[in-house]
Amino acid sequence: MRLEDLKPTPGSVKEPKRVGRGIGSGLGKTSGKGHKGQKSRGTGKVHPWHEGGQTPLHRRLPKVGFKSFVHKDYAIVNLRTLEERFESGEEVTPEKLIKLGIVKKLKDGVKILGDGELTKPLIVKAHAFSETAKKAIETVGGRAEVI
Repeated sequence: MRLEDLKPTPGSVKEPKRVGRGIGSGLGKTSGKGHKGQKSRGTGKVHPWHEGGQTPLHRRLPKVGFKSFVHKDYAIVNLRTLEERFESGEEVTPEKLIKLGIVKKLKDGVKILGDGELTKPLIVKAHAFSETAKKAIETVGGRAEVI
């Protein structure tokens, strides 16, 4: 096969419409645009969002929503999980939590919440702690360190 042997697929190339070439062509006089009106004019564009004088959708709907850029999205770990997965005196870090599959994605960090009982002293290093979690960790002789 050579470059000069290439042809377009049959039916993919059509002759252009020759409008305004006399009454016998079927596309003479108004050139297939009908009579009068915005769409028959030279720049007869009607935008897709135009609603013909009706109050447009973007003005009918209320202004809603607010997104705070101050908000942090933490990966959450409960005390119950720490109790099950770690031995007494062990150090708990975000890297270990990822390695063990407790946390899938770090997001903005790890936050320890106080759901469940903790009976072993652990050294927990995280980005944030709830008050109950911090109290529970320190009650059993552990340390809660903010990274």
